[in-house]
Amino acid sequence: MTLQQLNYVIVISETGSLNKAAELLYVGQPTLTSAVRELEKELGITIFHRTPRGVTLTTDGIKFLPYARQVYAQYQSLLEEYGKAEKKKTSFAVSTQHYSFAVKAFVEMAKGVDVAQYELAIRETRTQEVIDDVAGLRSEIGILYMNSFNRKALTKILNTAGLVFHHLINCRAYVYLWKGHPLADKRSITLEDLAPYPCLAFEQGTSTLYFAEELLPTKEYARIIKCCDRATVLNLMVGLNGYTLCSGIICEELSGPDYIAVPFSAGEDQEDATMEIGFVERRNTIRSPLGEKYIEQIQKYFRESPEVPEEPQVAALEEVQNTEA
Repeated sequence: MTLQQLNYVIVISETGSLNKAAELLYVGQPTLTSAVRELEKELGITIFHRTPRGVTLTTDGIKFLPYARQVYAQYQSLLEEYGKAEKKKTSFAVSTQHYSFAVKAFVEMAKGVDVAQYELAIRETRTQEVIDDVAGLRSEIGILYMNSFNRKALTKILNTAGLVFHHLINCRAYVYLWKGHPLADKRSITLEDLAPYPCLAFEQGTSTLYFAEELLPTKEYARIIKCCDRATVLNLMVGLNGYTLCSGIICEELSGPDYIAVPFSAGEDQEDATMEIGFVERRNTIRSPLGEKYIEQIQKYFRESPEVPEEPQVAALEEVQNTEA
């Protein structure tokens, strides 16, 4: 196994095409194909499904990729620290579910950074990709939530990926909608109130219900529309009187003044209507200075912003421990 082979696998997985990967790597496709097949033979697994329309990772490939990224990232770090070439920029990245506060904290952190010295990235993406990005060292920090429905399943997934979850804040559930919505003036909103309107949910692909960003994912909504980004959700709130169930932590500076969060009355589902938002990072690693600054900015926002609803008076949920199964 060589570092070059690992880099080949990483680039192929990102492009989904042997032709595109060969162009980016400046090698011939036969050379690329041969190198990958030699690696697969050495490991005794098949990393890619090959079809006329491109390549996709096999189950073994999905398991192998985070390790390949980790090893190759460590190699690149060694070159940056000790190589004779010009020192590369220090990088920092965050992957997050669709939270405006996560973007706001990133903005505040970035204001104090010399862009000539750092390469920064923030990725609003699916839950599975948040986990994969941190496990594969594409991002240092991942932002996501747990509740009574998904906690056990996510804990196992995070432990398997070598990640640990840290508590940030507990939140009651809110209904997020635009100020012109027929329900906007209500003091609280029930599922019965919401029945005539479409529920807006972030697309999670074929992933399990435990990866849903919205509360009560097992509920049978009469109308549901799936989206990929926050901007589309906001447009559908206005155009179709859609709504989503969320934490109520809405950054007006980024989302605009035309949207509100109304307390959600869950009734029998009250336990499931409490969210714990936190961040994940790799177990047994030292957080970078930028990682520390980013978490500090989130905590500062939660403390100081008038847009953050009062935290429920419940005991802080424990961190997922390294020893949990």
